[in-house]
Amino acid sequence: MQRIIIYRDMKFVNRTEESKRLKQVLSAEKSTFTVVYGRRRLGKSTLITRTLENNDVYYIADQTDAKFQREVLAKMIATIIPGFDKVIYPDWNVFFDTLSDRITQKFTLCIDEFPYLVASSPDLPSILQNKLDSKQLNYNLIICGSSQQLMYGLVLDSFAPLYGRADAILKITPIKMPYIQEALGISAVEAVEEYAVWGGVPRYWELREGYGNLHEAIESNLLSVNGTLYEEPLNLFKDDMKDIVKTATIMSYVGTGAHRLSEIAARCGEIATNLSRPLAKLVLLGYLTKDIPFDENEKNSKKSLYKISDPFMNFYFRFIVPNRSFIEIGRISPIKKILDTRFSDYVGDYWETLCRETVSGNEINGITFGMARRWWGNVSKDERIELDVVAESLDKKYLLVGECKWTSSENSNRLLAALKTKAEKLPFVKNHIIIPKLFLKNTPAGTMENVLLPEDVIKLQ
Repeated sequence: MQRIIIYRDMKFVNRTEESKRLKQVLSAEKSTFTVVYGRRRLGKSTLITRTLENNDVYYIADQTDAKFQREVLAKMIATIIPGFDKVIYPDWNVFFDTLSDRITQKFTLCIDEFPYLVASSPDLPSILQNKLDSKQLNYNLIICGSSQQLMYGLVLDSFAPLYGRADAILKITPIKMPYIQEALGISAVEAVEEYAVWGGVPRYWELREGYGNLHEAIESNLLSVNGTLYEEPLNLFKDDMKDIVKTATIMSYVGTGAHRLSEIAARCGEIATNLSRPLAKLVLLGYLTKDIPFDENEKNSKKSLYKISDPFMNFYFRFIVPNRSFIEIGRISPIKKILDTRFSDYVGDYWETLCRETVSGNEINGITFGMARRWWGNVSKDERIELDVVAESLDKKYLLVGECKWTSSENSNRLLAALKTKAEKLPFVKNHIIIPKLFLKNTPAGTMENVLLPEDVIKLQ
């Protein structure tokens, strides 16, 4: 497992690869252009500011007009170029030309929330394109943004002015599950439960750290109108979605059990084709995923199910949204009772996802497996079965099949026998050697052969 870095404020966790890459590109002899993007709360700004040197300039753009923002940025640059703020810059072209003329040694300029700057100056990307193409920037430039859609449109789309100009593009994604265990100093079982609520967002981990246990943190941050994370999903959607109401509606229905396109459309009162685009966008942004049975073609499958992929979003739309009325009037006892009775099942759903992620592309029993998926379907006229984990080895010889249980007092001998029986009925099992695996919360009664516990899964992540 990769070494974890934890600072006292816990805002910078396990970003060793990103930090190394950023330092590498900024230390190049030539001037470089770097793009950093990803949703809010993931530590982009912390990553950048911890990498910058004392003579570098870090500026966070806002939604004020372009003239005011040039004045503010000029004042910041004046800390390394005396008098730079004594000039009135009529536009960004003059601003960057003057900066290039006056700089005496290479430094790094970071413009965070770059899309805000572009909103007030739509010509800015083209201006920077011209400077980059003509090699007129003699300093490092970093642009950063939380709106994945806007950053894509400015830099990653093939028609974007800045497309193909970046020396490095860093997409900051949620931190993987194993690191929450060391970050919070908890057991492997607790790590699975915590991650099922907070996901891989370091800011949420930081908020959680201030409480004695998981349920206290949930109550304070989510079960109160004044909770820090009470409106969090809506605030995140503002960065990338035009129709926040429709987005929240779709997520709410998926979170409460509508997984087929036809079901989601019926509950939304929409024609299914009208939802194709917003659903695809939510998948692209990492909020939803399409669950497709193993051995089905992703493009042609008619069995696709939409699931909320982000753990925090899943928890929020499963437990918070349906109970907002209780929260608004300050009566959270009913919600706490719901959590007491349903939380274990909720974590069990995430445990299945985690186990599939663990198998995918990993080496188990000395065999490397491809992507793992669920499988469900009819194996005869009268029998339908489901398997939590199915993955084929890269050499096509082996088929790993798995059962996931987030309950206590399981009998592994009984579970393995039932699992093998189901696996032998799979329509694609022919010519494969079956490798059965049980993914269990606690040590079972019976054999430990072919059993993986949370600590084993964490080591394999």
